[in-house]
Formats: sequence, structure tokens, C-alpha cells
Amino acid sequence: MVSIIQRMRKLRTPNAISLERPLTYLQLLAIRVGPGAAILPPEVTRLHMDFAVRIDSGHRGARHFWRKILPRLKYHNPSIPMTVKRTADQSGPSTLTIHFASPSAAANTPPGVSSITSPLMSTGPVAETVVGAPTERTATINMKDRQESEILGKLMEITKAKPVRPTAEELQQIRELEEQKAKSDAVRVLSLAEKARRQREKDILNQARGEVENATS
Repeated sequence: MVSIIQRMRKLRTPNAISLERPLTYLQLLAIRVGPGAAILPPEVTRLHMDFAVRIDSGHRGARHFWRKILPRLKYHNPSIPMTVKRTADQSGPSTLTIHFASPSAAANTPPGVSSITSPLMSTGPVAETVVGAPTERTATINMKDRQESEILGKLMEITKAKPVRPTAEELQQIRELEEQKAKSDAVRVLSLAEKARRQREKDILNQARGEVENATS
């Protein structure tokens, strides 16, 4: 039987999000808003990250930037290739390289969709990479021993990207979905506790039956 909470979630979830995937809309909002939600200028033609696989030796911030912030940048800038190279060399560099084209070249190059764009990071189709304007210069951010917020701050400063502010409706939707998830988690905990209690009672009953059978045999 569908619980009352599940029914309420279906009624209140925007666009009638399926109950089988209750976090889908929340995950989409998490990509659309938050740190990294920004529009890069047309002169930026590529972002490339180099860092180690493990987080020690100063690579923690780079990893968090890649996992938490880069998806939002990609979502809002689907035509800009954003590549990542992770190495096993913990002593190696941890850098974010920004490629720039000249303003005139960028203005004369139509935007495309990068082939590395995933369906979760772009509102457009995943198409073949369109060759963009040639790189005129690059800027490199040293990410080693820096928090992801510091890396983002430097990127925003260098590129002069424009932040995308969440709307009041989006903020309200996030709050509602988080509340729904918290209620669902609470119900799940109670359900597991009830299941464990019933199993304990069943085990005690089985043990008692076994003792009776042994005593009468």
C-alpha cells in the first residue's frame, strides 16, 4: 500500500516526479543552482583539469571542485569542452587551465555542444564536438592545497563569469524536497526498526518452540 507520505510527495513534487526516483528533481536543482552556477564569457573556449586520483598531497580541493562544481559549470555552459586528466602521480601538478580565444574570433564562431557533454549536464543533445575559435592565450590556476571555493573564486575572477542566482521558486522547491527526503528517511528508519523487532520476536518464539520440543522428546 502506498503510504500517506508518498501520496503527499507525489502531489507536491514539481512536474509529478516519479516516486521510483524521488531525488531526480532535487539532483537537477542541485546542478542548476549553487557554487559553479555561472555563465562563462564567449572568449572562454575550454577548461582542463590535471590532478591526482587520491586526495592526499594537496589534491583534495581539485577533486571536490571536479565532483561538486564542474557539473554546474558544464550545465550552464554546454558548448564549452571541460576535460579532466587524473594521474597516479600524487606529487604531480594540480592545475586548472583556462583557454581563451580573441574577442573577435569568439564573436565569429557559432556555439556548439561539446561531445563530452552528458545528458545530466546539458539541456541540449550530445553531439559531435564543434571546433571552436583557436586558443589565443591560456591562464592556469594552481589548485594544490586550495579549497574548491578558492579555486572557483579564482576562476570567476580570471574569466569574469556571471553568477546565475537561484530564483525564489527554486530555493523553495529545494527546501520542500529536502524536507520530503528527511521525512522519508525517518519513515525508513522506523520501518527497519519495526522489521528488526518482529524478527527478534520470531527468533525468540522459534527458540522457545525448540526448547519445548527438546523437553518433550
